Amino acid sequence: MKNPLKFFQEVKQEAFKVTWPTGKETMQGTLMVVAMAIIASLFFLLLDQILKYFLELVLNIGI
Repeated sequence: MKNPLKFFQEVKQEAFKVTWPTGKETMQGTLMVVAMAIIASLFFLLLDQILKYFLELVLNIGI
């Protein structure tokens, strides 16, 4: 098993090798996620309303 002190030193070295995104890249990524979430929610809302309409049609045929 490795020495815990050496392990944390290696973790620190690896953390310095990471290329962190800029503020602009972070904002672009955030906006893309929000936009896709809105588009997906609208799609599923529309799909739900269409399926609800057809289900009501089918259930009202028997009445």
